[in-house]
Amino acid sequence: MKYAAALALLLSISTLQAGILSPDETGKVRCVYSGTDGNCVEPSLDSDHQLIVTVFGQGVAPTVTASPAQAYALAKRAALADGYRQIAERIKGVHIEGQDSVKNMMLQRSTVRTSVDAMVRGANVMDTTFKDGLCEVELEIVLSFSQFSR
Repeated sequence: MKYAAALALLLSISTLQAGILSPDETGKVRCVYSGTDGNCVEPSLDSDHQLIVTVFGQGVAPTVTASPAQAYALAKRAALADGYRQIAERIKGVHIEGQDSVKNMMLQRSTVRTSVDAMVRGANVMDTTFKDGLCEVELEIVLSFSQFSR
C-alpha cells in the first residue's frame, strides 16, 4: 500500500511541468517544458516506458578562494546540490508553510518556508559548464515503473 501511495503521489505531482511526452525509439518518455502557454500534460509512468527528468543546477564560486581550482570545485558542488534539490522537488513535491501577521487590517509580516525531503538515487551528470564564476550542471534521472512496483 505504501508503494502504491508513493506511485500515485509521483504521478499526480503538478510541479513536474511537462509539455510534450512521447516515447522515443528506446521506449523512454522525455519531459519537455511546455513553454509560455502554461498548459502542460502530466506524465504517466507505465510498465513499458521510462520517464526522464532533466534539471539544470547552478552554483556560484565564492569570491575569496585559494585557487581557481578551489573556486571551480566549490561552485560545482553547489550546482550539484541545487540540481539534486530540483529533482527532489519535481518528483516528491514541495512542502510550503506560510504565515501572515495582520494588525489593524494591515499586513505586518509575511513569511513563507519551503522544504523537500527525498532520497535521490541514480541521477547522472550529463554536462558541466563553468563561466564567469557560475557553474551549471545538467542532471538527468530515469524513472521506471519497476522502481515503484516492488
